[in-house]
Amino acid sequence: MTGALDGFAAERRTFDGATRTVWRAGTGPAVIVMSEVPGITPRVAGFARAVTGLGCTTVVPHLFGTDGRAPSGRAIAGTLVEACISREFTLLARGRSSPVTRWLTALARDEHRRCGGPGVGAVGMCLTGGFALAMMVDDAVVAPVLSQPSLPLPLGPARRRDLGISGADLDRVRTRTEEGVCVLGLRFTGDRASPAERFERLRDELGDGFLAVELDSSAGNPYGHRRGAHSVLTEDLDDRPGTPTRQALDTVLAFLRERLVTT
Repeated sequence: MTGALDGFAAERRTFDGATRTVWRAGTGPAVIVMSEVPGITPRVAGFARAVTGLGCTTVVPHLFGTDGRAPSGRAIAGTLVEACISREFTLLARGRSSPVTRWLTALARDEHRRCGGPGVGAVGMCLTGGFALAMMVDDAVVAPVLSQPSLPLPLGPARRRDLGISGADLDRVRTRTEEGVCVLGLRFTGDRASPAERFERLRDELGDGFLAVELDSSAGNPYGHRRGAHSVLTEDLDDRPGTPTRQALDTVLAFLRERLVTT
C-alpha cells in the first residue's frame, strides 16, 4: 500500500458483474468519495480523511489511474486515454448516465446496509463530478455533492448545459429533490471544464434543491485563484482558515455532517 493511503484498508467488491478495489477507513455512515483525474491522489485521500473525521466511513473506489500516485501531466494524459477507451464513462454523449454509475449505486446501497445511518453521502469530482446525481436514483443516497462536474466534456453549447444523466434518471432526481433531498455543487467561475451553463441547468431543473458554491477565479480576483483553477477540494484548495476554498471545503463537510451524522 502506498503512503498516501495509509490507514485505509483495501477490499475487492463486485457489483453489476465488475470487481473493483475499494479503499475504506473510519466508522459511521458511509460516504462514497469518487476520485478526479488522474485517480486517488494524495489530496483526494486527504479529503477522504477529512470526511472520516466527521464520524463517517469513507469509501473510495478505484475507478482509474494508479492509487496513491501524485498528479502529473503524464498521469493525467494516461488517465484521460484510459477513460476515453473505457465503456464505463460517457464522455461525449448527451442525455446519458455513465454505465459505471450503476456499479457505484450498488456500492452505495450495500454500504448503507453495512454501515447503517440515515443514508449515504456521495462526492464526485471532475470526470466523476456528476456521478452523485445519477446515484440519487437510489433512496440510499441522501447527501450528493457535485464538485466541478465535467461530463459530458463541454464541447458545444448543448454539452455545456448537459448534466451527464439520462432523462429517466433526471426525472427521479427531480422527485427526490421535491421530497427534500438537496444537491450541493461546487465550481470555479472560470472553469471551462465545468461550465456555468451546467450549473444554470441544475438550477432550472432542481430549483431550491440545488445549492451552488461558485468561487471567483476571474482575472485579478482578490483571492489569488488561478484562471485555470479546477479542483475545488483538492489540488486548488488553499486550506488556510478564511480562504474561499477552505470555506467551500467546510461547506461540504457541514453538508455531509448535517445529513448523515447529526440527524
